Amino acid sequence: MLKFCVFIFILLTANALFAQSDLQLRFDSPAKQFTESVPLGNGTLGAMVFGGTNVERIVLNEKSMWSGGVEDPNRHDAHKYLPEIQKLLQEEKNEEAQKLLQQHFVCAGKGSGFGNGAHVKYGSYQILSDLFIKWNDTNSVVTNYSRRLELDKAIGIVEWRRNGIQFKEEIWVSAPQKVIVIRLSADKENSLNFILEMKRKERASFSSASHSITMKGQLDGGDGDAGINFAAYAKVITPKGNVLPINGGLTVNADKQCVIIISAHTDLNLPNVELRGPAPLPIAMKRVKTAAVIPIETLLQNHITDYQSLFNRCSLQFTSRENDSIKNMTTEKRLIRYANGLSDVNLPSLYFNFGRYLLISSSRNKGLSSNLQGLWAEEYQAPWNGDYHLDINVEMNYWPAEITNLAMCHLPLIEFVSELVKPGHQTSKAYYNGKGWVAHVISNPWKFTAPGEGADWGSTLTGGSWLCEHLWEHYIFNPDKKYLEKIYPVLKGAALFYTSILITDPKTGWLVTAPSNSPENTYILPNGFHGQTTMGPTMDMQIGRELLSNTIAAATILGVDKKWSDSLSEIKSKLAPNQISPSTAGIQEWIRDYKEADPHHRHVSQLYGLYPYDEINRETPGLQRAAVKTLLRRGDEATGWSRAWKINFWARLDSGDHALKLFKGLLQPAFQSSQISMTDGAGTYPNLFCAHPPFQIDGNFGGTAGIAEMLLQSNGKNNVIRFLPALPTDNDWQNGKITGMCTRNGFTVDFNWEDGKVKEATIISKSGNDCFVQLPAGLQIFDVAGKKTVKRFLGNGIFQFQTKRAQKYYIR
Repeated sequence: MLKFCVFIFILLTANALFAQSDLQLRFDSPAKQFTESVPLGNGTLGAMVFGGTNVERIVLNEKSMWSGGVEDPNRHDAHKYLPEIQKLLQEEKNEEAQKLLQQHFVCAGKGSGFGNGAHVKYGSYQILSDLFIKWNDTNSVVTNYSRRLELDKAIGIVEWRRNGIQFKEEIWVSAPQKVIVIRLSADKENSLNFILEMKRKERASFSSASHSITMKGQLDGGDGDAGINFAAYAKVITPKGNVLPINGGLTVNADKQCVIIISAHTDLNLPNVELRGPAPLPIAMKRVKTAAVIPIETLLQNHITDYQSLFNRCSLQFTSRENDSIKNMTTEKRLIRYANGLSDVNLPSLYFNFGRYLLISSSRNKGLSSNLQGLWAEEYQAPWNGDYHLDINVEMNYWPAEITNLAMCHLPLIEFVSELVKPGHQTSKAYYNGKGWVAHVISNPWKFTAPGEGADWGSTLTGGSWLCEHLWEHYIFNPDKKYLEKIYPVLKGAALFYTSILITDPKTGWLVTAPSNSPENTYILPNGFHGQTTMGPTMDMQIGRELLSNTIAAATILGVDKKWSDSLSEIKSKLAPNQISPSTAGIQEWIRDYKEADPHHRHVSQLYGLYPYDEINRETPGLQRAAVKTLLRRGDEATGWSRAWKINFWARLDSGDHALKLFKGLLQPAFQSSQISMTDGAGTYPNLFCAHPPFQIDGNFGGTAGIAEMLLQSNGKNNVIRFLPALPTDNDWQNGKITGMCTRNGFTVDFNWEDGKVKEATIISKSGNDCFVQLPAGLQIFDVAGKKTVKRFLGNGIFQFQTKRAQKYYIR
């Protein structure tokens, strides 16, 4: 009996340790800067908790807080110059073409302000306001301080002791009630004494009344115009005590508990941004007042239930034994240990859980998509305007959505793509006299689709086509004909544009795009010219083949446009193919084998066909070998999001050890510490935010997708399900369990592995499609009745079997 009790104790202890080490971010001091604070959000409202015990700072965000406004960014005579630009490129006079492009083929107006668009029409994402809790007692010593983020409940908690009194601050952002809730508590009467203030440096006014603070303002609309109106409303609830207005804030003297409820809104009217929505203050006030009459424990439980309905859909556990010393260690110290080569079994699953948490918190099924910073920003001029970069960044934000069972969180991006169609038609006509719709490199809530203001980076014309991949991926993970009918016109419009602007390369006879860029990269011509403008960059061709393939497949499934879709097949066969560079033996980036100005450039655009597309795969071994050459030449060092992209590349190449090397590089501490020689470069901040640098959230999402890609894939011909395709040989990764991961063709998968080998798996069919699976050696497929399924062997361990919708199948 004693042995049994000891076993139960060890099991419970291990579970408690697991729950803490991969479901909590932990800190032992208040944040000194933004990248040490704790992020919370409900998809629209956000909060960054610094955890101060003298002055608590909480950065408040509302995702539609965008300066700028609707404009016509198109040069309507630009298409007149297109034939000459294309002719110059066909004659390989790239320098002359780029000069003409800069003169006549960039956007009208000031564009993005070269990434500083807060006071031009393009606009910038901005902070809503700061919230300050200024405690009265700041002289006494604070002990027993802790600050944590509980990922399984989406709650930030700060605890400390002062003058023998235990204090606790809990904060969450409720999606059901659309409010931010702060609960302050103490274990001694009359202990909650503070001043509550909201502050914004510009374009806002504040007033306070009994128990409430109101903020109203209007952002800069650019070019002297008024922008969107915004408002926030905060209410203090105290069972016992006094709350008095003072200088736009509140003096609070409460007993043992105090609740602060905040909401905010703007009059940005989605999707009709040309019009203004209703006044924002009454909406914010109504939300707060409605939440204020709900018991606090009910508010909390409503929040947890709603959040866990998404978070609990998928889980990853590494079950190798972890070092007990980690259980009370801060996240910062864990990053430092990991960088010094020490084992941390659950740090990868913590990062995975954090990425899913960030996606849920920044992207729900209504409203704007996640931007360059998700929805968290402390700036009035966000880096690169905090916008939607369409040459990888906003797409990377959504790489984990489908595979980690967060398809609902993908919907804001899918809606955004649909909203680009109308302005994209206007841009297509203005610049190319083309059919369909186009979007270039950058966009914003105002649906900017024109080229950027610099020909050296802003002319990439496949941003909209890349976005269309996300529409198709949502379908292929969740086969639904009604959804396909809805997105088909968007795919068709993008394909119409792409095919209408192709020209012939006179040297090869291939069809190519022109003019375009290989995103943000530079080549060197034999005459020494450093250029960016080109025709047919490799990524454009890969995106084009993917777009046309998906559009053809959609038309076939829907039984429409057969003659036109047949013509797409003909055009697709003539597109410039992937080339292997004679000079580097890697995948060639441009239509010609130009010399690279920066062989280690952060973009690896020529490998789009490896990931996220899959035309460079196991069926094309020669191209795979060239992709390896490309990656080795580019190197492992790069910005944060680039390292994340490379994790996915190496996973697709079945190289788990190299993928893990990149993952460890992604987690390099991007902060100063006496325990490690690291400066403020790429890597990860103490709160696990990714450092571009500065903070840019795409690396978090790309890294999360990379972990998933190492453990489960469903790409290539027939979207074959492959278990542990890129499992590292590292001991920490040899034992684990996954539940709720999703695959293409409409399946949900659970499986576990021991000593690097799959032991058993469950496949649930969401659509009734045939399942293609590469069976691990020694395992077989059974149906729910325990009978072996009817299956067809396709070679290389791959089997095909029929499924029924909602039916489970077992591999053991």
